[in-house]
Amino acid sequence: MTRPKTPANRMRGLATLAPRMSPELIADLAYRLTDRDRQLLELVWEHRVLTTDQITAVFFPSPSRARQRLAELRGLSVLLRFQPWTPIGTRPQHWVLGPAGAHVLAAQRGVSPKELGYRQDRASAIALSSRLGHQVGVNDFFTRLHAHARRQGNGTALTEWWSEQRCASLWGDLARPDAFGRWTEPQENGQPATVDFFLEHDTGTETLRRVAAKLNGYAALAESTGITTPVLFWLPSPTREANLRAALGAPDVPVATAVHTPATAPDGPAGPVWLPVGTTGPRRRLSALAHAWATGSPRPAGGA
Repeated sequence: MTRPKTPANRMRGLATLAPRMSPELIADLAYRLTDRDRQLLELVWEHRVLTTDQITAVFFPSPSRARQRLAELRGLSVLLRFQPWTPIGTRPQHWVLGPAGAHVLAAQRGVSPKELGYRQDRASAIALSSRLGHQVGVNDFFTRLHAHARRQGNGTALTEWWSEQRCASLWGDLARPDAFGRWTEPQENGQPATVDFFLEHDTGTETLRRVAAKLNGYAALAESTGITTPVLFWLPSPTREANLRAALGAPDVPVATAVHTPATAPDGPAGPVWLPVGTTGPRRRLSALAHAWATGSPRPAGGA
């Protein structure tokens, strides 16, 4: 008789005992880790979970190099991995911050792991969370921007990528975006264009009425801060996009929509896929949205 798949046995790879940390072990880890490793730890910690492909897109020249280094970091308990169960085929390996990595990050910041806010069970909880797919989708949007920027080598850059948790700590009483980003890309005249944006990654699970109602919070945030930041809806299908655009009417803040692009799309979300609400076309590149509205200061409230 086949044993049913329960949450406890749908994941593979997280049953890792935390190593006993000591000043000597932390010092040894600090010696072994590269600058790229440290950047990876910061990114995984802020954005909770990254897949092997996403990590490759941001940090490595090839999947094989990424897998080799990730295996080494896992062996040091710097990162932990899990592979979600799926009834057909396989899902990619997913990576979260490990206990040794948390000690290194804490030491870099001059705090304790407890002050950092790390607990291994909490870091691993995303593996069984109903929001895992949504979080991976948000992170895929931004890692694809990173990958596009790396291919260009012309000043194109994702200069800011703030997590949902970071955004909530700044603006959560008014608006709770899935992420905040700042994207810069040279235009045809050679001058760089920079656009700040809030991302709403839509998976089709919420009613259109509820999705559209989120703009009330963004309008309140713009009124409170005096800074208007465009809201980008990243949608799962053309039908969902058309229906949402009809539901939005004339929003009080700048809004643009696009449909999730396939992994084979050369420019991904950086490309000419964005359609500002209130227009019928043509679709614009992400950077071209910098000139789509008169939004005043491009800087968000709270930092950057």
